[in-house]
Amino acid sequence: MISFKKKLLLLFILMSFNLLAQKKELFPKFNVIKIGTYGGIQRGQYTLLEIGGEIQWKKLRLKKAKSNALNLGFNYNLIENVLGYDLGYWHRGSLIGLTYGANACLRTDFNEIRYGISPVIGYKFWLLHLQTGYYFLTPTANFENTNSFFVSLRLVIMSKKKMRRKKRKN
Repeated sequence: MISFKKKLLLLFILMSFNLLAQKKELFPKFNVIKIGTYGGIQRGQYTLLEIGGEIQWKKLRLKKAKSNALNLGFNYNLIENVLGYDLGYWHRGSLIGLTYGANACLRTDFNEIRYGISPVIGYKFWLLHLQTGYYFLTPTANFENTNSFFVSLRLVIMSKKKMRRKKRKN
């Protein structure tokens, strides 16, 4: 007669083979797309108020979860009367990690226009996204009242969320 320990070991081995055969089903992969708005403040030499929209897409995995986002917004300096537009992208390579990205920007004091790019690095936690960067803007003679180095804190509120299960390759 087979002892209880041997039966338990045999059951464990059979269950292991069954689980290995269905390994892809145990840990399904999901893609999440979220759309929302943000409001924030940017501090540098000047203080700006920011408003815009953002779309985020994530690949949810147990290992190596990745997030990406595309945002479009505007900012305004009330005191200096400077309007700005930003088109940005950021990427986060892990579930808990820094965000890396870049912005394309346009600034105007309603007399002259400056445009440029800004590499950014930041940290996203809960609804907040803290970023810092430097604006490389086109040169000008008279229009200097805009930020170069900056720190930005945004409150991002997502209003739409769509989750899809990634299909397996056969």
